[in-house]
Amino acid sequence: MRIATTIFLTDETIAPVPLARALEERGFAGLYLPEHTHIPAVRASPYPPGGDLPREYGRTLDPFVALGQAAAVTERLALGTGITLIAQHDPIDLAKQIATLDHLSGGRFTLGIGYGWNKEEAADHGVPWGRRRDLGRDRLALMRALWAPEPTAYDGEFGSVPASLAHPKPVQKPRGPLTGPRTLIGGAAGPKLFENIARDADGWLPIGGRGLTEAVPTLRAAWAEAGRDPGHLQVVPYAVRPDAGKFRHFADLGVEEVVLQLPPAGETEVLRALDAFAAFL
Repeated sequence: MRIATTIFLTDETIAPVPLARALEERGFAGLYLPEHTHIPAVRASPYPPGGDLPREYGRTLDPFVALGQAAAVTERLALGTGITLIAQHDPIDLAKQIATLDHLSGGRFTLGIGYGWNKEEAADHGVPWGRRRDLGRDRLALMRALWAPEPTAYDGEFGSVPASLAHPKPVQKPRGPLTGPRTLIGGAAGPKLFENIARDADGWLPIGGRGLTEAVPTLRAAWAEAGRDPGHLQVVPYAVRPDAGKFRHFADLGVEEVVLQLPPAGETEVLRALDAFAAFL
């Protein structure tokens, strides 16, 4: 099983370069970074786990800039977002950022996408909250038109692009209905989400990994109904606390990659956590 990590990198934590080097030196599989452009100081949206919103949410580094630094000092480390708030981006700009990072890293990028929980943050980007999932799907389809091997037009509900010259292309080759980098969708288990994954993604990025015994068979059924190759579905439990029994359970479900949660801390504390996690490699 591949063991990757995620962390809220901020202006107060370990920097991307020493973290990426430490991960590759120890044999970890990858680094995934979350995204928040800003957190409005006055908001009505509750923090999903409950309680006060942790300090790091309002201080996150831009994941693409940070992953670019990580790519430059590593050769094997996979790089990903967990997650990109896709509805909050201009899709033409985002397609270029993603293709460039995938190109420069030699095809090491994974696009983890989600639809967010902070209504106020999304509103500042002009996102109609009730339709953010529809908007996100439209954004992804437009980006895939730009990533297509030949100039391809896209005319969607929320955006369009004419057949265009758009390079570099992502290194990863088209597979089934998908073009572009490996794509995982985050979110809570449910028929709508599983329909989206089966249509638009390579797999699911469930936070914490609870409830997978019931959810994975349901996702596999949606995947099969969409005509996707059953061997290509990927389920990647995200922001997991390491535990040997948990890993055995994941393996029984066919999970091949797990993403462990690192503390949003300085270099000494993060490296100490990595050394503890290395016992599971």
